[in-house]
Amino acid sequence: MKRKRIPLPTHPLTTFFQPAAESVTTSLGDASITSYRGTVRHFLTYLGAQYSEVHSLDQLRRDPHILGWLALLRSHNPPLAAITRANYVIYLRRMLEELAWTQQLPALAHLLSRDDVPRKEHHLPRPLTPEQDQLIQQELLRRNDFVSNVLLLLRHTGMRIGECVDLSFDCLRPLGPDQWAIHVPLGKLKTERWVPVDSMVCQLVARIRSLRPPTAPKAGRLLLPRPRGRCVLIRKLRAALREVVSAVGIPVRIVPHQFRHTYGTEMLRAGVSFAAVIKLLGHKSPHMTLEYLEITQQDLQREFHLALSHPRHLAPSRTISPGPLPRADLSSLIDSLTVAQHVLEIYRRNVADNPARRLLDRLANRIVKILAETRKLNKPQK
Repeated sequence: MKRKRIPLPTHPLTTFFQPAAESVTTSLGDASITSYRGTVRHFLTYLGAQYSEVHSLDQLRRDPHILGWLALLRSHNPPLAAITRANYVIYLRRMLEELAWTQQLPALAHLLSRDDVPRKEHHLPRPLTPEQDQLIQQELLRRNDFVSNVLLLLRHTGMRIGECVDLSFDCLRPLGPDQWAIHVPLGKLKTERWVPVDSMVCQLVARIRSLRPPTAPKAGRLLLPRPRGRCVLIRKLRAALREVVSAVGIPVRIVPHQFRHTYGTEMLRAGVSFAAVIKLLGHKSPHMTLEYLEITQQDLQREFHLALSHPRHLAPSRTISPGPLPRADLSSLIDSLTVAQHVLEIYRRNVADNPARRLLDRLANRIVKILAETRKLNKPQK
């Protein structure tokens, strides 16, 4: 169901910006369309309040109109996140470029530049500490109500909260004997995935089904009913977590998305490969996954000592066998030369330095000649 669109402000430039926003979002999703319209609304509301004399596109100037709007974004209270300000600038810049082309006003394309886009904030991983994780899970298990079990499901699957509220009633699927997975629907990145789960998560899903409100439709499509809408359900889950955090005496603010950071870090520490963690979290880029995983000094020490105990990247050390030494006969000599020829050829293929490769080529030719002469000795004497 499409959301009801908020009308754009009454402004002389609305007749130009509205079709520009529709043009640049022709192939984009509903969320992008809403974002572009929100940018138009924000910019024209500012323009009408601060510069009511502006009635046409050719009156727009970088100073003071655009620079004043950028200053407004920076002074917003509460402060806007860098990514939010960046999106505002990118969307307005794209529409100005569109208007510069359609209205034959090239100056509009230069009102905003790439340097005006705020740099992206560097997000640090935010997993829960072991103590916080234990306290919250214990309290959720103690309460054992509908919302608490949903929060536990978030914690043990690494789903986004938006993905969780969109789960289908039959999201839990058997893959084999004692093998289960949750089918996560299309999420933030428009991708779907299968998340392997254990018996505990199976019990959580069964408990959630049994605790569905009596008014929920028995054959409903969704696992989590939302009679008052999707956004209300998400706010309810966030409020429930805040209540739990307060009840266990944790003074810092904790949000459901930190369960996702905790899950990813937990999987990595349990031995799951980095590539598999990317798939579990449903990321498209490993750079995003790195922002979710907390790697502490303790983790580095564990991995370092594990590498020392199982040095797979090193050639095994040669040990002297107490058994008999190789025979000093012609067959053993030919076998040794053949092995040397093979190793030299493999090594030569991996050498990029041309002078070194030429030297190895000469050595390989010599071994071929030596091997050929040695094999002549193995021919029966006439």
